[in-house]
Amino acid sequence: MHDSATQVVESWRSRGGVVDFHLNSRSGVSTYLQLVQQVKHAIRLGLLKPGDRLPTAAEVVAALAINPNTVLKAYRELEREGLVSARPGLGTFVERSLGDISPVVQARLRRQLAQWTDAARAAGLSHEDIEALFTTALREFTETEVA
Repeated sequence: MHDSATQVVESWRSRGGVVDFHLNSRSGVSTYLQLVQQVKHAIRLGLLKPGDRLPTAAEVVAALAINPNTVLKAYRELEREGLVSARPGLGTFVERSLGDISPVVQARLRRQLAQWTDAARAAGLSHEDIEALFTTALREFTETEVA
């Protein structure tokens, strides 16, 4: 469910989870940060677990047609944050999880969000409209939490 600017280029399975690496050229977010964010999301959602191996830089480069240094920069950033570690000759592995959402709660919230997204689409909102509305609501929620 991606707009035309988003090109899904790879699905990768790891221990039953799926990581979809994709680049959005209109996001304004650098390529390496998009990769960092996607790995973090996969970890947070439980799609990647401690011990899982990330795709090699060569695999990501082949799938996304990006510079290998971009992938390595993303992996170094994740390593700096303590989320992954590189094991020479073996690959890059997830070291820890993020968040503690139970799978039941996560599934319920995903269903509700899918229903909300369907309602937004039915109301005529574009992908960008939905993203802007969601981002604004999330920012407002965060601001009220801080206040």
